[in-house]
Amino acid sequence: IKLNILIILSILLLVFASGIYGANRVNELMRKGNKNYQEKKYEKALEDYKSVLNEGYVSTALYYNIGNTYYRLGKLGKSILYFEKTLKLSPDDENALYNLNIVKAHTKDRIKEVPQLFIVKWWNSFLTLLPASGWAVAVLVVYFILLLLIALWFFTRNSDVKQFSTLGGIAVVIVLIISITLLVSSTNHENSNKYGILLQSVTTAKASPDNGSSDAFVIHEGVKFSIEDQLQGWSEIKLADGKVGWIPQKSFGEI
Repeated sequence: IKLNILIILSILLLVFASGIYGANRVNELMRKGNKNYQEKKYEKALEDYKSVLNEGYVSTALYYNIGNTYYRLGKLGKSILYFEKTLKLSPDDENALYNLNIVKAHTKDRIKEVPQLFIVKWWNSFLTLLPASGWAVAVLVVYFILLLLIALWFFTRNSDVKQFSTLGGIAVVIVLIISITLLVSSTNHENSNKYGILLQSVTTAKASPDNGSSDAFVIHEGVKFSIEDQLQGWSEIKLADGKVGWIPQKSFGEI
């Protein structure tokens, strides 16, 4: 039994040590990347940031820095892609949104969105206030408050406190139901709505997943679209104005 305990402790120690080493390496790479960026060594900065990605680390700061670096290197499509990734993690990031609009101003295509019903637009905006993980945290917080109110009701003898916990419990249950609804809707929205950014300078979308099919439309680097379907190296995309066509999967990056 003692031997088993020593083995378990050794494994835990190794995991803890590797976690500390990994965190230190990520911090060092980020500092190195930031230093290279400030010194306008953009290629080296990008290598450092990509090394952080290879460590399995993801954050809004990392995506934001990569977006800025690609912009400095003149790669508009990849810059837009990483600013969009930043906003996917943090929808209210004002710096990322500001820089994204600056980069978009340099792209060629100006695609007008198909008008949405007010209620649909409002609902989608409300859902994207938080990512699905954020709504999950909200559900846990509301559930914890409900448990506290239930415990308060059981352990108090004060009638006023019981009444407060009862009314509060009812209100919290309603909020919990709404929170769960938002969590499920947000999860479904994220899973069913995939978006991509064109990385090639120009691409001709086809009417079907075949190079020999007729041309549907032409798009340029940096265009954002929804990914509707995938088939044998091709993806069916839908532009904001409603146009639909097929392009090679290798021509874009998924947000």
